[in-house]
Amino acid sequence: MSDPFLERVHVAFRGVQNEQIAALAAFDGALQLTRDTWDRPEGGGGDTRILQQGRVVEKGGLNFSAVEGPVGPGLQQQLKTEAGRFAATGVSSVLHPNNPHVPIIHMNVRYFTLDDGTWWFGGGIDLTPHYVVADEARAFHADLKAVCDRHSVADYADFKSWADRYFYSPHRGESRGVGGIFFDHMGRDGKVDREAALAFCVDLASQYASIYRRRAEAFVDHLVTESEVRWQNLRRGRYVEFNLVHDRGTRFGLVSGGRTESILMSLPARAEWTYDHRPPADSREAETLDVLRRGVEGTDWLGLEA
Repeated sequence: MSDPFLERVHVAFRGVQNEQIAALAAFDGALQLTRDTWDRPEGGGGDTRILQQGRVVEKGGLNFSAVEGPVGPGLQQQLKTEAGRFAATGVSSVLHPNNPHVPIIHMNVRYFTLDDGTWWFGGGIDLTPHYVVADEARAFHADLKAVCDRHSVADYADFKSWADRYFYSPHRGESRGVGGIFFDHMGRDGKVDREAALAFCVDLASQYASIYRRRAEAFVDHLVTESEVRWQNLRRGRYVEFNLVHDRGTRFGLVSGGRTESILMSLPARAEWTYDHRPPADSREAETLDVLRRGVEGTDWLGLEA
């Protein structure tokens, strides 16, 4: 699909990938990078960059893709459209840390267009701590609100509420983490300026490494026990479940014939499942589980409703 604006989004998102890789490498000097550029037979391709064995990051990735192709029946149903072809481009990342006191972070921004002229942006950033620390959650949400406040197309309260609902595992009755912001179909109703939406997405993604650095630097050298590592792996198991069962982006990638290795880079190197695991009463693990089972939807981290 020939579209000058789509090409501009490609350039902007590639720039974000390169910039954020450099920023993460500067922060986590031991980080090893594996790069895999690939082509998609149906059209387009991508640049997968796997990050691993760092001082902070055990395994993660920061990927760029720009793909296009026919809108098959499954995709038509998922997108609720009768369009014939689509094009999509985006940057996505997940970072799984070594230390269980450092949280998992996820970022994605994407642009989607159809041959009937329909287009939209989507994305967000969310945080999944193995141990919920309220002050860290508040600081994280303050960072996201600061980005949203710079852009008229962004509504922190709305996007925060969307993330609370989206990052929830109904089969477990748990929030995945402390939320963040999430938005989708921005512009599909024709009420959003495309340039303004692009500017917001680029600004949001450009804050990714610095937001994570602020969350990680206080805890990266925190002493760790075997029981804490085990808890980390159990929470990673929950993360795997959400991504494979509920995540919309994972489903879209697999339904649209996406590249499986790149799609599943979001999974950790190690995870654990223990039948009916119950942490000791009054432990930090039990406190975290209580927060997640009560759900973070409606939690006013920043006191905006006071």
